[in-house]
Amino acid sequence: MTSYVEKLYDGYGQSFDIDEVLFEQQTDSWHLIIFRNRMFGTVMALDGIIQTTERDEFVYHEMLTHVPLFAHGSAKRVLIIGGGDGGILREVCKHPEVEHVTQVEIDQAVIDMCKEYLPNHSAGAFDDPRANIVIADGIEYVSTTDEKFDVIISDCTDPVGPGEVLFSSTFYENCKRCLNDGGIFVAQNGVAFMQIDEVVTTRRRLSPYFSDQTFYTAAVPTYVGGVMTLAWGGDDAAQRQLPLAELEARFKAAGIKTRYYNPAVHAGCFALPQYIEDALADA
Repeated sequence: MTSYVEKLYDGYGQSFDIDEVLFEQQTDSWHLIIFRNRMFGTVMALDGIIQTTERDEFVYHEMLTHVPLFAHGSAKRVLIIGGGDGGILREVCKHPEVEHVTQVEIDQAVIDMCKEYLPNHSAGAFDDPRANIVIADGIEYVSTTDEKFDVIISDCTDPVGPGEVLFSSTFYENCKRCLNDGGIFVAQNGVAFMQIDEVVTTRRRLSPYFSDQTFYTAAVPTYVGGVMTLAWGGDDAAQRQLPLAELEARFKAAGIKTRYYNPAVHAGCFALPQYIEDALADA
């Protein structure tokens, strides 16, 4: 039996038994593989880095979606950058108050592949009448669009290689430009214990554009090395300090079923481990 060894970090990694290869493609610039693993179901990996798995995707997608949407409380227009697997779109579409979702994905082939091999990620969300799928570069879209949004979710790969531009000051500046007053921006920001420099850099780059910039956490098993940090940018700190009773009321009113997110997790996820607090204080 062959194994897939992830080598995101120098000198440390994890391996998955490959029970069956479902798809594999090698080009001059990247290597993509989708395979079955008995523990995590269908696994997608790009250039030696696990992107998503069937078994634990719900943790990541629920936390990157429901925390900003419930914190906002009345988001009607949402923008997703990336997220070609459809998991974020699936969770956004669970919110009855959302009237319009634009998703900007650079490659239609990613969406098609995920519909075929990871259909439970999107669970039909691409067919939701509120969804507007735009095949374009996310950087270019936020720099040129006249559209405005209440919540922007950046669901991107790690800040290495092609994904690095989605962690740039220019990108954050343009996302802020596209937000309505009271809008919230969130983004995947890696595993803090292993990538603390990236957390500090993101804080510095967000700070000119958002008066309230911080991080919240989620524990995603296949993103190894400790808790994952999710970047948060807004202009009203009260949005992330809502009383538990208010979060419970909003959650109950929405009637959403979740597997990881709940109001108590939401209330606690902004409490950061001390090593992250210390790093951010130095930033």
